[in-house]
Amino acid sequence: MKLLATIVFLTLFVCGCNNQPALIKIEGEAQGTTWHISYLSAGKINHKTAIDLLLKKIDSSMSTYLPASLISRINNNDGSVLVDQYFIDVFNKSLEVSEQTNGLFDVTVGPLVNAWGFGFSKKENVNRSLIDSLMQFVGFKMVRLDGNKIIKDRPEIKLDFNAIAQGYTVDVLAAYLESKGINNYLVEIGGELKAKGTKNNEDWKVGIDQPNEKEGTERKLEAIVYLIERAMATSGNYRKFYEEGGQKYSHIIDPRTGYPAKQNLLSATVIAKDGITADAYATAFMIMGLERSKQFLFDNKHLELEVFFIYDEKGNWKTYTSKSLEIFIEKVN
Repeated sequence: MKLLATIVFLTLFVCGCNNQPALIKIEGEAQGTTWHISYLSAGKINHKTAIDLLLKKIDSSMSTYLPASLISRINNNDGSVLVDQYFIDVFNKSLEVSEQTNGLFDVTVGPLVNAWGFGFSKKENVNRSLIDSLMQFVGFKMVRLDGNKIIKDRPEIKLDFNAIAQGYTVDVLAAYLESKGINNYLVEIGGELKAKGTKNNEDWKVGIDQPNEKEGTERKLEAIVYLIERAMATSGNYRKFYEEGGQKYSHIIDPRTGYPAKQNLLSATVIAKDGITADAYATAFMIMGLERSKQFLFDNKHLELEVFFIYDEKGNWKTYTSKSLEIFIEKVN
């Protein structure tokens, strides 16, 4: 499961004032991480049971850690699988972002993710020969959707939605809340967020962590974002990694090389209209690196995307903020 830069809630509380909507907080675990939801409810209704059920349905569709999930069965070449709407939404968005990024975002990196030890199988003895042998099974143009069936050009192709599924899950949970008439909420799962409305007439505020590779140390904020009717996702190379032979290996795999991405970006935060878009591009930008990401945003005129990048410049942390995001973000330091 992709591990993202942790985003924390700020100043949340429950209010049970007379004749006032209550600020309900619910939380749990799913998709190998934790989730938190805060929302205003006039009827003071707790939706945790329904949320848990939705999360189980999504996992049964797209979790590579569940042998009976749709994606696991497809990866194991079960030709009888008919995919559900969750799978279709994520698959189609994945292909869209793959096209936009010339394949830098690619959900067919499953064999590489597993080989490097970041998937559901044990790390292999990685060498150039192994990577070359796996690269022939990587390429988003080798998979397609035909009705409700996934067609793979090669049986060895394995899909991995971990770089996009949590962002999509945030969208699904937000849509559920709105279907219940809830229009003031903040949804978070694994660091991906979506906000609507306000909290006690104030905009929702969320924090972006400073990059810190040391587990167990106090997490400090780099910036605070006013998240207004938008979704936000952060991808970083400093949480899920390992060191071997004096080298650091991150969980973000570059589909061009088959090796973990090595760029000067430490974390990429993307704000978009929905979580699925923000999540996918956050991963893509980590592969692109700082300058290419900035050029991508300029050349492709992706005005719907706002970014906050933390990058390394000769051993010092630096940040880059989209011009349109500057009025909605506060640097902590």
